[in-house]
Amino acid sequence: MTKTKLNILLIEPGYKNKYPPIGLMKIATYHRMLGDDVTFYKGDVKKFILNQITSDCIVKLNLICSKINWNIKFKIVETYIKTKQSNYLKEIFEIIMDEFPNSINQFSLFELWLNYYSDYYKKNKYIDEPKWDRIYITTLFTFYWKTTIKAIQDAKSLVKDVSELKIGGVLATVLADDVKKETGIEPHKGLLDEAGIFDNNEIIIDELPLDYSILDEIDYSYPESNAYYGYMTRGCIRKCPFCAVWIIEPKFNQYISLKEKIEKTKAEYGDQRNLLLLDNNVLASKKFPQIIEEIKESGFINGAQFVEPNHLDIAVSNLIRGINDKAFVKKSYEQLQYLLNKLNGVRQQECYDILEGYELLTFNTVTKGNILKAYPEIKDTFEKFRNKVPKLRYVDFNQGLDARLLTEEKMQLLSEIPIKPLRIAFDSMGYEEIYTKAIKLAAKYDIRNLSNYLLYNEKDKPEELYQRLEINVLLSEELEINIYSFPMKFHPINGEKHLNREFLGIHWNRKYIRAIQTILNSTKGKIGRGKSFFYKAFGNDLAEFEKILLMPEPYILYRFFFEDFGYTANWWSEFNSFGSNDKSIIIEIIKNNEFKGFNKSKLNTSIAEFIQKHYLVSREDIKNPKSIYYKEKQKYDLLKTHRKSNAHLHFTQANTQPKIAKEYVLPTLNNIPEEESMKAQSV
Repeated sequence: MTKTKLNILLIEPGYKNKYPPIGLMKIATYHRMLGDDVTFYKGDVKKFILNQITSDCIVKLNLICSKINWNIKFKIVETYIKTKQSNYLKEIFEIIMDEFPNSINQFSLFELWLNYYSDYYKKNKYIDEPKWDRIYITTLFTFYWKTTIKAIQDAKSLVKDVSELKIGGVLATVLADDVKKETGIEPHKGLLDEAGIFDNNEIIIDELPLDYSILDEIDYSYPESNAYYGYMTRGCIRKCPFCAVWIIEPKFNQYISLKEKIEKTKAEYGDQRNLLLLDNNVLASKKFPQIIEEIKESGFINGAQFVEPNHLDIAVSNLIRGINDKAFVKKSYEQLQYLLNKLNGVRQQECYDILEGYELLTFNTVTKGNILKAYPEIKDTFEKFRNKVPKLRYVDFNQGLDARLLTEEKMQLLSEIPIKPLRIAFDSMGYEEIYTKAIKLAAKYDIRNLSNYLLYNEKDKPEELYQRLEINVLLSEELEINIYSFPMKFHPINGEKHLNREFLGIHWNRKYIRAIQTILNSTKGKIGRGKSFFYKAFGNDLAEFEKILLMPEPYILYRFFFEDFGYTANWWSEFNSFGSNDKSIIIEIIKNNEFKGFNKSKLNTSIAEFIQKHYLVSREDIKNPKSIYYKEKQKYDLLKTHRKSNAHLHFTQANTQPKIAKEYVLPTLNNIPEEESMKAQSV
């Protein structure tokens, strides 16, 4: 009996994330093996519905009048379907009249179908005609709860049988009961590591290679996309209370070979530059030496170089084989545009003429057939001018390595592969000795680029975050290495407060959290090498750090402006003029971080005036032309620019070394645009 081909939709909600959804990539491979049609979408499901309905409308409009290329008019048609506003209908009418002045009598037919599809969308009529046989939705972090739940609720109307809506991933596993309560859908918990989970067959989805083609179906670009992804172990031997790994992957698998999957990916989708491994505790494996050996055998040795493959050849080859036309039509178009933009002069004109002749200049007019026709005329030019610059390859154990398990033997093995960065967590001052030993061991074996996560807002005290950051800065200087620190705010994954994004650790408060976030927002979440920056951003010692935590938020963000104009000194002087009892009252108000609603009537006049004067200043005041802060900031920026110009002139005339020029201008943080006024760099 022949299996019925299914329509499969894979969805990743519209949150921002660095890495592609590996689970969905394996599921895509699984369903292609079964002969099903697979579509991948990332983003707001309602936008996907609108896009699909517009595509159906375009097909209908082309049937009415094929002489107009309605594919080019996709956006205006989509906007009318979404809004049903008469001005967009008028614009469509003008399009028809421009092309066919005598077709006014036919316009009513166009209007009829446009209104039909608009009602179909706006009145949710598509709910009565679901298209998809099965939908899979991946989930990520628990703090994406609202976005994820909305995606699930919207997707319920698209599947023929709601029991065929499959939810999985981190959030779905950790918060399975909450997901079911909110959506009525029973999520799949954990891995897809057994046969027959979704269908009656012997295929184990978790062991399948990844379908990289689905990443070319979408417009979203994952920052870390040019890599082989995988696991060489599964699970973790530990059960840290702040971690979900032991829930999602309860069994520790010592070794999973990856070499064959890498070769298959290379053959079907082209070589990838880096190797990104998502193992949660690879050092716990007794087969760690074997893992390192396989990584080297797969082409990731120190000094290994990567050259981009011919992506147009790969895309066309897959079009000929009939593998995911949606993805490789889009990929081919992008590569042709890349070539056109790279050429100039006569060559560019020749390329333009070929693409124009086959209607390949605009994506909405691109067809698989025309790509295959144009390819023989363009392939030699593409091969000649494509990017062939070699790049170094890197290996990244992205989930980090357990410093408690790092031995000299293991560090030596790690030094045999191009690991960048080496990630080691530093979640507590209780691990200071173990962590420091691991860092020094890395430096000994010439591993010079390191990254770590520093958990805060759990059981730690604020000063412990400062201490850990300072340790990294000092180690970087002492060992002449680069350590990038990424402070990570703790959020409970279970218990009564697991859905409360405002969770506060026992030693933390709203103002301290906000102060840390204000600094980190401007440094893009990381703290790099450089004592001068660190001590300016976080304070020269713990006393200054506490002062910064209490400081009004704009005084932190626009640090030099408020210092140079005397606001910061005035704030601190006034604060210290209060007696101990009044100080305690002020500190409690500051820690609550709710200044607009504080009760003035219960405070003495001096405290109320102090709060109003300093803590009701906002970022908006800096941007409001009517504000005194705005006017003073303009003067400050002008002065800063003048000083910088003088410094450059001094450097040019004196022909001094760059270090002298840097010291001549204002301190480092002064030379950064206001929106990134705390961005990490050192003098």
